[in-house]
Amino acid sequence: MQTILGAGGAIGKELAKVLPQYTDQVRLVARNPKAVVGNEELVSADLLDLEATKAAVQGSEVVYLCVGLTYNIKVWQNSWPRIMSNTIEACADAKAKLVFFDNIYMYHPSEMSNITEDSKKDPQSEKGKVRLGILNQLWAAHKEGRIQATVARSADFYGPNAGSVSVLEEAVLKPLQKGKAANWFGSLKNPHSFTYTIDAAKGTAILGNSEIAWGEEWHLPTAKNPLTGKEYIETLAALVGAKPKTQVAGKGILRILGWFNPIMKEFVEMIYQYDRPYYFNSDKFESTFKYTAVSYQEGLKSLI
Repeated sequence: MQTILGAGGAIGKELAKVLPQYTDQVRLVARNPKAVVGNEELVSADLLDLEATKAAVQGSEVVYLCVGLTYNIKVWQNSWPRIMSNTIEACADAKAKLVFFDNIYMYHPSEMSNITEDSKKDPQSEKGKVRLGILNQLWAAHKEGRIQATVARSADFYGPNAGSVSVLEEAVLKPLQKGKAANWFGSLKNPHSFTYTIDAAKGTAILGNSEIAWGEEWHLPTAKNPLTGKEYIETLAALVGAKPKTQVAGKGILRILGWFNPIMKEFVEMIYQYDRPYYFNSDKFESTFKYTAVSYQEGLKSLI
């Protein structure tokens, strides 16, 4: 049995399509789980409840923690440590291995130009501090021998099922399709890596089913040579037959927008990811597992 916690999210849905390559027993866990392939076991659970989490994980060999929470720092501070603690306890009870689907928020802003697994973990944002805290919870449990764990880390992602959590789709593609200006942040001149959701899901499944993956952090396969903000907008505009109209928001504008839009308010502290080059390096994964990520040209075409 392989179990996905947070099966209703972008990565959970794609992961559910991939896991049948490894097992015929897949369990999808969410508040309101829905079948993806059609033959999964569906379990409704609130991961803030320890007993519910234990029941959801029971009988699993591998568990994937792919939960996505509301983009709000108070929610993250209140919920993430409990979810991680409950998941660790549940996996320890079930003797299940744990794959944690992670992001890059714990890295120091100075590391953006070449983000590797060895980059310095010293977050300057409140959300980054939460992410580092739960990562430390995970590794403490692993080092104590309570569970076997691995980390599958992704850059910002785009692609099938990404929807509202994808900057490329929400801020760029959708406005262009409506004849409006695409939105970007920080600077249009900086390259910015994005991980394709199908690559993220395939990579996560590979890690959950590889003996050499445990006890390490892995950057999921992500195409090299990322485009700049300007190039993403021009490429998507050409694909939908629109003019590449653009509006760019810096930190000051984001603060003003935050008066009216909660997401923009939350995004202010993350603007450092867009005001400098952002290269996500996945060489370790790609060389170890002989995997080549989908190119940006192919990935962007698939969005249309």
